[in-house]
Amino acid sequence: MLIRNKLILRFTLLVLVIQLALSGFIYYFYATTREQRFADRLAGKAVMTARLLLRRPLTPGSVRPFRRQDLVTIPDERVSIYGPGDRLLYTSADSLSQQHNAAQLPRVHATGPVRFRDGALEAVGLYQEFDGQPYRLFAAGRDNYGFRQLNKLRLILLVGNIGGLVLIVLAGWYFAGQSLRPIARVVQQVENITASRLGARVDEGNGTDEIAQLAITFNQMLSRVEQAFEMQKSFLSHASHELRTPLATMLGTLETSLSYDRDLAEARRSQTSAVEELKKVIELTNGLLALAKTDEASFRREPVPLDECLTRALQAVAGTYPAHSLRLAYGAVPEELEDLFVVAGNAHLLTTALLNLLDNACKYSGGAVQVVLGYETPEQLQLTVTDAGIGIAADELLRVFEPLFRASNGRSRPGYGIGLALTRKIVQLHGGSIALDSVVGAGTTATVTLPAGPA
Repeated sequence: MLIRNKLILRFTLLVLVIQLALSGFIYYFYATTREQRFADRLAGKAVMTARLLLRRPLTPGSVRPFRRQDLVTIPDERVSIYGPGDRLLYTSADSLSQQHNAAQLPRVHATGPVRFRDGALEAVGLYQEFDGQPYRLFAAGRDNYGFRQLNKLRLILLVGNIGGLVLIVLAGWYFAGQSLRPIARVVQQVENITASRLGARVDEGNGTDEIAQLAITFNQMLSRVEQAFEMQKSFLSHASHELRTPLATMLGTLETSLSYDRDLAEARRSQTSAVEELKKVIELTNGLLALAKTDEASFRREPVPLDECLTRALQAVAGTYPAHSLRLAYGAVPEELEDLFVVAGNAHLLTTALLNLLDNACKYSGGAVQVVLGYETPEQLQLTVTDAGIGIAADELLRVFEPLFRASNGRSRPGYGIGLALTRKIVQLHGGSIALDSVVGAGTTATVTLPAGPA
């Protein structure tokens, strides 16, 4: 079902329930009021009749001089008067049944009138005293005028509710259309956004209501998608360039060897050169695969001692760069912690990230590399790797985390620009962050922050 139809249906049902509840209240209030008003009228008629008849001693035979029909003012009126000892003293007609009145005699007290049904008639019984004597008065009748008014009100409410239902549906259709118009406009604008027009944006309207928030969120998503597309294009461009060079060199070497090498020594030199280029291709391919795998956050998290990962990374880098000085120091450590330097994550990935940072520090620096592991807060671990190398220019510092991007002053060194991109992805997968602070010619400091604790 379309959202518009759902809104119309829900709006109609909601307003209809309110309308019916209001109609029910009006009908109930009027019916109760009619009943109470007629009961008061019956009680008044009973009292008036009793006062008229009791101006002199009333006995069962003393009512004959009165024309009882002259006292009747209510349709199907019935008035009965019981005197002391519950004796029936007066009835508006000799043929009236006193069954219901007699049954209500014990309930009639000075506390107030008693309402009941006398067959199809409404009846009331009340207690009165005349000349110090107790009397019980009963009056019954039919409220034809009140029921005609009640039936008229019922008809008015029925017609009004049916007409109101039609108006509610029309109003729901109108308001649903008005409410969904901004969404329809957003949908139309989104349909015009294609892969070649990712720079287009949705109108954000007034910037405050829910539709505007939806448009803002969608524009933010488009910005991320556009950025991802640009990074993908840049990644593919750099990857194809980086792969093309060693593959072309290897192909040229093999073709030259096939055409011109005449002895085994020349062939071995060509094969050695081809093997070196093939190793570069394999290294680059492994780096790209590792970068792709870090996009999967499905690895199992477990408590990992970060200091042990750092020790393994330091040992590996020391073997690769034996001439470099690697200095490890420990920063502030909270006293209340029991498991020091523990994070929740994957030991292999964390070791890879630290290894990349240390490898970069040694690769682009001839001096000592300073490593500090400590706590920024009891909930945050902090690792800094500082070198005194060539540094990175400010305009290039923002791009060093892009896959296959390399700073201009470091392209003469071996590498493919994958290490920092891979490191950032690993750190982000572990809920942390990484930042670089660098000055050209003075060195670079990499700061990694990770959540502390086993979970």
